[in-house]
Amino acid sequence: MPHLISSTAPRVSIVVPAYNAAETLAETLGSLLAQTFQDFELLVIDDGSSDRTPAIARSFGDRRLRLIQQPNRGLAGARNSGIHHARGEYIGFCDADDLWRPEKLAAHVRHLETRPNVGISFSGSELIDSESQATGLAQRPRLTGITAAHVFKRNPIGNGSAPVIRRAALDAIAFRPAQETARDWWFDESFRQSEDIECWLRMMLTTDWEIEGLRGLLTRYRVAPGGLSAGITRQFAFWERMVEKLTPLAPEFFARETPVARAYQNRYLARRAVSAGNGAEAVNRMRASLACSKRPLLEEPVKTVTTLGATLVLAMAGPAAINRALALVGRRSA
Repeated sequence: MPHLISSTAPRVSIVVPAYNAAETLAETLGSLLAQTFQDFELLVIDDGSSDRTPAIARSFGDRRLRLIQQPNRGLAGARNSGIHHARGEYIGFCDADDLWRPEKLAAHVRHLETRPNVGISFSGSELIDSESQATGLAQRPRLTGITAAHVFKRNPIGNGSAPVIRRAALDAIAFRPAQETARDWWFDESFRQSEDIECWLRMMLTTDWEIEGLRGLLTRYRVAPGGLSAGITRQFAFWERMVEKLTPLAPEFFARETPVARAYQNRYLARRAVSAGNGAEAVNRMRASLACSKRPLLEEPVKTVTTLGATLVLAMAGPAAINRALALVGRRSA
């Protein structure tokens, strides 16, 4: 059933999933409350934190901010709870360690109002470090003419803090598993990784809603070096599980696009391995990428060659070469 929005509801709901986010949450909430577009509610979903996350959220005392607490359900579960409680026509997401530029929300609202066929509006992202300083790297994805194949291969949205989504587009893909008694799911909570691309791709394959980006680096996306090497094998397993889940929706699409998309996914994981200084993993991922398809080399030769070069430098010279490897990988984008 479509979500009903009252005439007194805020225009936008911003959902902030937060799990043990005490170190960064205050800065994140400050950036959201400082938006130039002010007709919004801010929903902090405390996903079973054991630190000061809920106390920090309460300390703001802003009438637009609502704290919703739940036992831990993971990132997808926190986002779903946010959507369930959201009253806005548009729903934005910002992870509890990322930041928004002050003009971001205004730009996305204007975009969605003028482009009624667009279900997901997003922007590029500036990468920041643990001290909120710019790293010099950025995600500058394709912005227009986005197809399901683009989402599958390269996920132009890039990260979970980039999109602002039309409520109607989310409700078009809502479902309720048999074991769920409280609310619908929009993101699949059985995924602990790749839950965002699974959601975007499911929308592209089953609805007529479009995905379109805006110029500018309106999101500031935090990269934690300590977590770069963690779970690469696990992430790839979830990606493969996503392919298995969605293939029945469009068998011909997946038969055609999966080898190339798998090559891109392995290249992405190779870049993560390089950033973490894991030469052996980077080599394995680049070998897998090239074995799956040579299309990334033809479609994005600079990025593929620099990733390959960084992988070889790291593998031959060891962790001492990490700065040179990072410079090669990050020269154009993250």
